[in-house]
Amino acid sequence: MSQQGRLEVITGCMFSGKTEELIRRLERVRIARKEIILFKPTIDNRYSERAIVTHYGREFAAHLLPPGEESLATLERIVGRDAIDAATVVAFDEGNFFSDKLPALCGSLVAHGKRVIVAGLDLTFAGEPFGPMPALMALADDVDKLHAVCVKCGGEATRSQRLIDGKPAPANDAVIKVGGTEFYEARCRSCYESG
Repeated sequence: MSQQGRLEVITGCMFSGKTEELIRRLERVRIARKEIILFKPTIDNRYSERAIVTHYGREFAAHLLPPGEESLATLERIVGRDAIDAATVVAFDEGNFFSDKLPALCGSLVAHGKRVIVAGLDLTFAGEPFGPMPALMALADDVDKLHAVCVKCGGEATRSQRLIDGKPAPANDAVIKVGGTEFYEARCRSCYESG
């Protein structure tokens, strides 16, 4: 009997532990001695070119996948058909940075019996749905929305506040700006400020 595929989405704001949770799930698969393939977008170069890394330094080896090229053919070119066939889990970190082709790729992988896990931001810094994440959440078998701690009041943070010189970034600023605490804070809905 072949394995039944499924799609899991881990989402939330910056500093909510999305990559930490993704690594936790992948480590459990590794303990079970199953094959894993992990991809990250080429634009995510914050901590490492060849690994996903949490804000606290935990890492897991990853392959680079250019946004806009999300297809089975591209995955085969990057890791080889045998690796894809052997993988129990195919995972994607920073799903929000990928294009609208990611949901179709995830659907194809699920149809081939793969457990697919995608971690990514649900909202942009301006509070708008981010990239392919809304479609992925709608298609998912399981969605976990994680929360951070609001740096202003200590409450449950659900927003990523982008700052420029200590002030909220204007809403018309570029959507994608890769960074960490030098540009972003986790905030609750009440403490979040529109730019």
